Amino acid sequence: MRCFFVDPILLDSNPVLLEGDLHHQLSRVLRLAPGAPLCLFDGQGQVVHGELEALSKNVSRVRVLARFRESPPPLSLRLIQGLPKGEKMDLILHKGTELGVSRFTPWLAARSIARPSGERQANRLKRWERIVREAAQQSRRPFLPRIDAPQALGSAVGGQERLKLVLWEQESTPLAHALPAAPPAGVAIMVGPEGGLTEEEVAQASSAGFVPVGLGRHILRTETTGFAVVAILEYLYGDFGRN
Repeated sequence: MRCFFVDPILLDSNPVLLEGDLHHQLSRVLRLAPGAPLCLFDGQGQVVHGELEALSKNVSRVRVLARFRESPPPLSLRLIQGLPKGEKMDLILHKGTELGVSRFTPWLAARSIARPSGERQANRLKRWERIVREAAQQSRRPFLPRIDAPQALGSAVGGQERLKLVLWEQESTPLAHALPAAPPAGVAIMVGPEGGLTEEEVAQASSAGFVPVGLGRHILRTETTGFAVVAILEYLYGDFGRN
């Protein structure tokens, strides 16, 4: 069953009428035939299971078979990612969404090479939103993660998460020592860019309630660090440890 995000208003009707880019994808790209099963999300937990009833020149008609609402993920997890260069952020967004990140907060670190602004930043945000949407569809996650615009460290470390971790290769305290037995009410993970974090950045994060932790003697790339920790947290407190 293929899954797609649609405007929440569309899910109130039966049949659901799909136009524009989504109709083009169903009819011209995927070449689906009537009777094909579909799953439609509104991005906030509402789910519709249906089947493609008919395709016309401009509209795909989806007959609704079932409606329900998914429960929010058991773990609210925010990845505060030092903005990397090139297309690494695309990979981080795609795989982070698959793993269950609820919110992405890119931040402009002292050692960040990429510093988009103006129209370039707006275009990059649009591309990031598309990447997250496609990743959520592929992994059948009915809740769309939030993506913040790149921001300064002072803004990025604000938040109400109960568990806040800053991953730093120079820290000797292992990750395991900072993890509580009971599931925390929200987790924030802060990761630096390719060049790592400065001592001043770690100190600023610590003053905002972040606990510096390390991952042993191994040095991971910036695009790997978040994945490793997210997977551990999802196993301990989130979806990975559940049926």
